[in-house]
Amino acid sequence: MDYIPILVLIFSFLCLLSIGTPVAWSISISSVLTMLVSIPALPAFTTVSQRMGTGLDSFALLAIPFFILSGQLMNKGGIAHRLIAFAKTLVGSLPGGLALINVIGAMLMGAIAGSAMASASAMGSILGPEMEKEGYSKEFGAAVNITSATTGLIIPPSNVLIVYSLASGGVSIAALFLAGYIPGILTGLFLMIVASFWAKKKRYKLGKRSSFKEVFKTFIDALPSLFLLVIVIGGIVTGVFTATEASAIAVFYTLVLGFVYKEINMKSLPEILLDSSVTTAVVMLLIGASMSMSWVMSYENIPQNISSSLLAISDNKIIILLIINLILLFVGIFMDMTPAVLIFTPIFLPVVVDLGMDPVQFGIIMVLNLCIGLCTPPVGSVLFVGVGVAQTTIQKVMKPLLPLFLAMIVALFLVTYFPQLTLWLPSLFNL
Repeated sequence: MDYIPILVLIFSFLCLLSIGTPVAWSISISSVLTMLVSIPALPAFTTVSQRMGTGLDSFALLAIPFFILSGQLMNKGGIAHRLIAFAKTLVGSLPGGLALINVIGAMLMGAIAGSAMASASAMGSILGPEMEKEGYSKEFGAAVNITSATTGLIIPPSNVLIVYSLASGGVSIAALFLAGYIPGILTGLFLMIVASFWAKKKRYKLGKRSSFKEVFKTFIDALPSLFLLVIVIGGIVTGVFTATEASAIAVFYTLVLGFVYKEINMKSLPEILLDSSVTTAVVMLLIGASMSMSWVMSYENIPQNISSSLLAISDNKIIILLIINLILLFVGIFMDMTPAVLIFTPIFLPVVVDLGMDPVQFGIIMVLNLCIGLCTPPVGSVLFVGVGVAQTTIQKVMKPLLPLFLAMIVALFLVTYFPQLTLWLPSLFNL
């Protein structure tokens, strides 16, 4: 086994990250350096640049800019306010009511918008001041907001699951979307339990109980927003349209909804389109660079070598899955989710398939792992958004974050070792 390409790849990538090189550039440069081990400079540069271009040549990837745009339209279109009002009538009177509202609102908002950062920004800016006014600590509110925002990346529609489908060689997007529901709801449920216990311990005051009439009214207000989930997921699962076509329908529906709610007008559209374009450009550059690194690793037989090494450690499924989870948790601390999925799927997927795991289940496990990374320093993008919105510091937020991390890790291990939590829904639809 030749260790030189693996060492060059890992060492160069970590060195570039440590000196503050942007992730996309770090991936691209370390890919070129790894290729230089085997071939001359000109073919190495040419191959990596070509692979960046061809890596983006996929119809499935067209869904990502559309879902990003629909997420921006939802964020600006008054949808978050309606979802929070609905969540408030459901759980506002329970211990830690406002924290529970944050979790449920984030699950709904994230599921509809498909963006953890959009969810953290919207929920934090709306609920943060209200929680503070009710006596909740700023740090606790930020911790709940940060962790709950990631649930929308598991509950469909999810851009990350589309990326995983591409990286895995074509795992059904419909199956992945259905598989995400129970793990996403389970994670949200554990976060709510921890938040409720914390609020009880700190003696935060309870909200007033809502009448059936108030619940019904807020549900009707939120129904047009929630109906998007039925259109998008229902259309994909029943085969009426593909994920890419569903993303375009989501844009049209949210645009109409924004105009109906009178939260979006022709003057605000250019800013929304510009923000979406910037986000799309960043994501696509990361995808292109990560696809080139995946190809380089395949060329150098790195996935096969790592797979052989892992299987040589043990043939016990429980031990191997534990090692993979620990590696992914560590990777999530230092790497953004999209490149991590594209780079590590070709490495670990053959291992888990050899152990008898369904690729759909592994996709959810991988995303759950990396969601935890989004909430941890030094690269956690959702952590920085949540802390920024709450106007506090990472150091202060870490104490209330730790029990919430534990809740997410418990959900992760349940999903890892109980396959039916992931596979039951897809099996109902023969996916």
